[in-house]
Amino acid sequence: MQNIKHILCPVDLTRDSSRALGYAAALARVYEAKLSVCYCTGAMSPAADPRAHAVVRADLEQVIKRTIDLYVSSAESIVADWESVIVEGDNPAQAIVRVAGERDVDLIMMGSRRRPMRAALLGSTAEAIYRTAPCPVLITHPDERTWIEPTSGEIKLKRILVAHDFSDYADLALHYAQALAHKFQAELYALHVIAFPALHEPELAWMPGSEEDIYRHAMQELVCATSVEADLDHPIERSVRWGKPDREILAHASERKIDLICIGAHGKGFDAAPRFGSNVDRVLRRATCPVFVARPLKSVCSSPCCAKAVRLMR
Repeated sequence: MQNIKHILCPVDLTRDSSRALGYAAALARVYEAKLSVCYCTGAMSPAADPRAHAVVRADLEQVIKRTIDLYVSSAESIVADWESVIVEGDNPAQAIVRVAGERDVDLIMMGSRRRPMRAALLGSTAEAIYRTAPCPVLITHPDERTWIEPTSGEIKLKRILVAHDFSDYADLALHYAQALAHKFQAELYALHVIAFPALHEPELAWMPGSEEDIYRHAMQELVCATSVEADLDHPIERSVRWGKPDREILAHASERKIDLICIGAHGKGFDAAPRFGSNVDRVLRRATCPVFVARPLKSVCSSPCCAKAVRLMR
């Protein structure tokens, strides 16, 4: 997280996206990062008169820019270096991921409308973005516990939970969680969930010993995987629980009054389920705090078939 130099915040100019913009502005100030505020218009059909199309486009750009400028330039959200970006395209998720790659973004900060039933059947833009983003994605929801002071815009991040399943992506989530905990002097909690075996599997195929042996082995693995206290102001609290990963992560976060959940986008315990999404999806849909989905930084190559981004300078 020390290398965050560029943050991308997609908005749709609703109250939910303004909340995400508040987080993005606060983080941009703390890390002295550039903030790109992205708005997706959808595909715009050229008018019969090209000049009329250009006028409509210019008017839209001005409305969006004024709206964003009003928020980002307010006393509690002022950001020194920011830009507006308008993207045309029928698929907002693909367009946002494209912009993130083209601008070498280090973090995508976005809001989600929180419609669990619809997302379970059709997916959501936030879920589509975190699966393909070239960088980590921090997702906020309406009516959740916030760690941004509404009047001053100050970050009050006190408790961070990292869900660890001993995968590479979980190690990446731990890296980001550790950096955030160190930056904001927050308490760090590490959780591993031992999933119950499927009923059709033979007991000996998954049970190398007693439940106590399995628990002890998991805790030893968790201690080994999360030995990072040297850089932290507080010792890590480690826990191992039995059950369904998404339910236990959410329960642990609720019990500990967690402010931010950090989780790997892919891992041994969080792979996609065939119907109603992955454990990561279910955590995103029901968490009572923002969720940080860790992804490795990578570039996205340009392609003429992708949406074209137009930069609006202040």
